[in-house]
Amino acid sequence: MLGSVFPTFALAESTQRPKKVMLIVRVEGKSLTIDQQIQQHLAGRGYVVTLQSQYAPVEEASGADLVILSSTVRSHDLLGAYRNLPVPLLTWESDLLDDMSMCGKRSDTDYGSEPKQRYLWLVNAPHPMAAGLPAGVVKVYDKQLGMNWGKPGLGATTIATLYGQPDKVAVFGYEKGATMDYEFLAPARRVMFFLDNETFANLTESGLKLFDAAVEWAIGSR
Repeated sequence: MLGSVFPTFALAESTQRPKKVMLIVRVEGKSLTIDQQIQQHLAGRGYVVTLQSQYAPVEEASGADLVILSSTVRSHDLLGAYRNLPVPLLTWESDLLDDMSMCGKRSDTDYGSEPKQRYLWLVNAPHPMAAGLPAGVVKVYDKQLGMNWGKPGLGATTIATLYGQPDKVAVFGYEKGATMDYEFLAPARRVMFFLDNETFANLTESGLKLFDAAVEWAIGSR
């Protein structure tokens, strides 16, 4: 009797559909190779990842389990195109945060980028997006490079801020239905991460853990 249980369990495991990720990029941009590195990293973690031009119709992302907006996109062309998409979304393009209703509209006040950063201050260690890292200072870059940040609305969960700048939030997320800025309700989970155009390859082990945890939480795996 017991022997018949194990093949059934194995079959259930093998038929689980891999999660689909659509990575929106500027295909003709100089940083495409970095986006391809991110694609390969996510594929290595079991996701089916499609690189998609920012100029493709938004409707093509409706079948994805997660949409990622890279900072390599031309933000003034994209604006709030994906704002109402009822699919989990993650971005590291700070110039899109206001268009996505993830923060206010004032550049360098509600959102922006800081050069020569290396550390984050992890303030919400119990949250799944903290990747099991202890609260406090976390080295996330091997060398000083730019970090994007925003000031989210009250409905957001703050995970980490720039070190020494607690008003600049480097990692935050909105649960589906949470109130974002301008009283906009999140159509699905929304996550902001701190990467800049070409900083992915510079992530430390801890930085990469945070990245993976952000993807997993956004897509609903945590």
